[in-house]
Amino acid sequence: MSIHADTPVGQIAAELPVATRVFARHGIDFCCGGGRPLREACEARELDTQTILEEIAGETEPVEGNPQRWDHAPLDELIDHIISAYHRPLGEELPRIEAMARKVVDVHGHRSPEMFEDLLATFLALKAELEQHMMKEEQILFPMIKNGQGRMTASPVGVMEAEHDSAGAALERLRRLTDDYRLPEEACNTWRALWHGLADLEESLHMHIHLENNILFPRALAS
Repeated sequence: MSIHADTPVGQIAAELPVATRVFARHGIDFCCGGGRPLREACEARELDTQTILEEIAGETEPVEGNPQRWDHAPLDELIDHIISAYHRPLGEELPRIEAMARKVVDVHGHRSPEMFEDLLATFLALKAELEQHMMKEEQILFPMIKNGQGRMTASPVGVMEAEHDSAGAALERLRRLTDDYRLPEEACNTWRALWHGLADLEESLHMHIHLENNILFPRALAS
């Protein structure tokens, strides 16, 4: 595809999946903020748009392991991919992160009580929201799309997108609270694992939400 400074970042991510590597590298929101032009997204992160365009161009060289394009795959396959690649792993990862967070707060919470209390509360709220969110998708929205009722999903899609925005805000708060997941010298192994787990969660959720907001939902509504 031909991309330029005014191309929406969500469109770039959908049509050129390797671009998500560049976006993730520079903290550009291509899921909840997928409707913003690349220029605007770069300005928000104080990045040079031309440099980002050049990095994206560099990622387009054909190499083994390039991400699969989902913008033309059957919707059933895309839904099955979202469930297997994101929903099922989240079912295991969220309790693991909660256990680590509670342990780190118990042991190190005295070092920065307000930060750790806010971090735990933010994560627990995000975890509860994601668990309910995935259940609603799997029990209501996804079956409707698979049954050919995509045009009738405007209302549930609107709810899902609003919840995606809420999850995105929680991820941003977690990153601020952890100072971009910078670890202090005194951090124990569990603390280190927690920071890495939260950073990985952010990366996974960004791709997860992108596949739904920018690919699945628009295609379902237009089907």
